Amino acid sequence: MKKDFWIERWERGETGFHQNEINPYLIKHWQDLHPIQGCKVFVPLCGMSQDMVWLRNQGFSVLGIELSPIAVTEFFTNFGHSPLKSRGERFDRYEADNVSIILGDYFNLVRDDLLNVNVVYDRASMIALPPEMRANYVRHLVNILPTSTQILLVTIDYPQEEMTGPPFAVSNSEVEALYRDYAEIRLLSNHDVLDMNPRFQKRGLSRMHENIILLTLR
Repeated sequence: MKKDFWIERWERGETGFHQNEINPYLIKHWQDLHPIQGCKVFVPLCGMSQDMVWLRNQGFSVLGIELSPIAVTEFFTNFGHSPLKSRGERFDRYEADNVSIILGDYFNLVRDDLLNVNVVYDRASMIALPPEMRANYVRHLVNILPTSTQILLVTIDYPQEEMTGPPFAVSNSEVEALYRDYAEIRLLSNHDVLDMNPRFQKRGLSRMHENIILLTLR
């Protein structure tokens, strides 16, 4: 899967993956991280997620990265702020009212870009990537994050042979295999959500679970 895939989906308006509501698992489990007030939260592959607004409204600084300029522009339009835009060699940056979004490729991030990050909120990244990209995603993430960073990870698990992603199925055993060398892993909750997702039932799924996982980097 190439980065143009997501840019083209935004251009065609194929954004069924976007949630207009705040993710309920973020609200329920945020305090399980015991975040320090005012800390910086990194949101990879952020799109125009309203979860960033919720995090900002709780008093946290938010840093996202996104490939699509359409998603970035729509986020700040919905946010009700005109961002200050700055250009750099690797990225353009949009900033307003304690929310910053980097426009560019996640894999071009370096450690200096995330120096002050304390928490990562990953609702959309792991499940957006096919299996062959996920190990590289995790290795890159742990290499650029400060030690002891916490990651709140939301995954979807279903029989992958029953549906072509994205969203892709990511099992708890795969999360364990990908992160066990880098982090302490704690399953916070597991939810059977197939009955709440008729569009996935129509696509033939027989089972669908969402898992909320807390990772603490060593």
